[in-house]
Amino acid sequence: MPAHQPIEAPEFVDLGQMSYDAALAVQRAALEEAIGVRERGSAREGRSLRAGRPSEPGEGAMAEEATGGEVDRSASGWPGRILLVEHVPAVITVTRRPEAAGHVLATAASLAARGIELRETDRGGDVTYHGPGQLVVYPLLDLNRLGLRIHGYMRLLEEIVIRVLARFDLQGVRDPAATGVWVESQRAESHGADRGWPGAEDATAGRVTGPPQGLAKICAMGVRVSRWVSMHGLALNVACDLDRYRLIVPCGLAGRAVTSMEAELGAAAPAIAAVKAVMIEEFRAALATLPKRAADSLPDRDAAKLSLRIPAP
Repeated sequence: MPAHQPIEAPEFVDLGQMSYDAALAVQRAALEEAIGVRERGSAREGRSLRAGRPSEPGEGAMAEEATGGEVDRSASGWPGRILLVEHVPAVITVTRRPEAAGHVLATAASLAARGIELRETDRGGDVTYHGPGQLVVYPLLDLNRLGLRIHGYMRLLEEIVIRVLARFDLQGVRDPAATGVWVESQRAESHGADRGWPGAEDATAGRVTGPPQGLAKICAMGVRVSRWVSMHGLALNVACDLDRYRLIVPCGLAGRAVTSMEAELGAAAPAIAAVKAVMIEEFRAALATLPKRAADSLPDRDAAKLSLRIPAP
């Protein structure tokens, strides 16, 4: 097999508006399908399946404990599935980090009165909000086939979002101190820092990162990797209710502003359907450049560098 054979395109599934619980069930079914395909392929070839220990997860990433051995980089035969969804009803998701629950600033009664669900999640990261007008993307991808470690995968997601924003004349940037995508914004206020609203408890909670002046977060990210198949993903604020972020310390980052494409572009902001279409195009373009099984011949530290060779638009 040629070392740089293109990756087979994943299936894209638009779930429309769906509850967090229902979409999580769809993710878990796809994860089981992916692992099943890989295990059947390994059995046919007479190989033992060895998951390998993931590299240490960073901000926004969580890896399931793996059993020993080197990573099996062979192609699974499962091209992947990328889910696109708006979560209705709105939901606040809280990770299992010890401090994460303290970053929900509203009481349970206050959330219920607003029709907002509260759910524990097994992804990495901290606390975030999902609701109408926000495009959530759940890529279920076999990272072995992509030659990616966790950190390289997170940078790939950021790159895709940056390219999506550029298509709508917004310049997205990375912040080395915090996973996700940011834009220069006039929205300098910190959502949730005003205690003059019902349900606020302690808006001083959270991790202060010393934010670059003028940057506001437009896309949050948090993933889980199980047997080297990714779950969860990214949430891009298109035209969502930004006041809902006052109910939490977003991503556990105190003093950081949150924005949306609508807040930045005004009347020129695209409909969420247009953003979905561009997101699919950019995912396809990025994944098409990843070398299938090329990392077989590279040390682990070089795999992520190779996977991020994405041509400029």
